[in-house]
Amino acid sequence: MNHSIYSADRSTHLKVVIVALVAGISLAGLGIASRVNDMSNAPQTAQVIKAGKPTLNASATSSVVR
Repeated sequence: MNHSIYSADRSTHLKVVIVALVAGISLAGLGIASRVNDMSNAPQTAQVIKAGKPTLNASATSSVVR
């Protein structure tokens, strides 16, 4: 096996491609197998927040940033 990618022969390149392909397929398989169950049919709840009365905040010591 050659230790430089520039002087590598055809079999070394083939080994690199095969290892990358196997790693990619195994990673994709692991991702598909470990996904969370589909919860699209489960009931969903949300908390409603209502706006209160408007307020006016004013003071004489406010600073102006320019």
